[in-house]
Amino acid sequence: MREDRLSPFRDAQTDRSTASEVPDTPQTRSPAYRLAFADDDFLCRDELRPVRLQLELLKPEMIMTEREITSTIVMFGGARIPEPSQKHTARTQTLANLSQYYDEAREFARLMTEKSNETGCRENVIVTGGGPGVMEAGNRGAQDAGGCSIGLNIVLPHEQAPNLYVTPDLSFNFHYFAIRKMHFLMRARAITIFPGGFGTMDELFESLTLIQTGRMERVPFLLFGREFWEKVINWEALADAGTISDEDLDLFRFVDTAQEAVDIIDNWEPAPPRDEIPGR
Repeated sequence: MREDRLSPFRDAQTDRSTASEVPDTPQTRSPAYRLAFADDDFLCRDELRPVRLQLELLKPEMIMTEREITSTIVMFGGARIPEPSQKHTARTQTLANLSQYYDEAREFARLMTEKSNETGCRENVIVTGGGPGVMEAGNRGAQDAGGCSIGLNIVLPHEQAPNLYVTPDLSFNFHYFAIRKMHFLMRARAITIFPGGFGTMDELFESLTLIQTGRMERVPFLLFGREFWEKVINWEALADAGTISDEDLDLFRFVDTAQEAVDIIDNWEPAPPRDEIPGR
């Protein structure tokens, strides 16, 4: 809680502490007596979903604003991609071969974080999903450079935790996928997509749709691994079918190395959002 609050009223933290010290009676033990904002059972009711959505939007936003973080470099990619020294543990040979992108992700994050350090960790801050695989590589690369990085974790049915390279006070946990996605893109200066599965595909197409429809400004949108992406997605077939336009294929670029991606970001000419959708 901020120490420089200007309100003359008692603050919520003080009242919560005071309320916890009241005499133990049937009345004070009743759930009805709990302060609403300190009542976990109440806050988890279905009717409070709008409030929970707002809280998940506000908490990371307020913390990043207090840290004066103005721009981020988004790194999406597969949780199952191992670092090269562990590629023998991969479930398939193809997955083992993709371990090269762990190193590229780590190097890319290191290079971008060196630039971020020059701004006091305010600009070009690496943000990942906070998990293993490519996400771990991104946070690890930022740590290699002696900088900070953000991890946007989410509660899943199976036990999981943030990777150990996320800056602790920038490690967030979410219940709502939608709010998590907003935080990925709200400060995005560039979006990088490494090989991955369903989650990566979801993030790729949702981000690309925002740019395609003009809901988001154009930023460098870089797909690491041309061979992988052209094998798993027939981009030309989408254009040939007319379900996207030929111009949509210019919204992203393929890269294979960290340095190639950094060069594109460094030389990017800012572009406004689209004011129309080609082909419609």
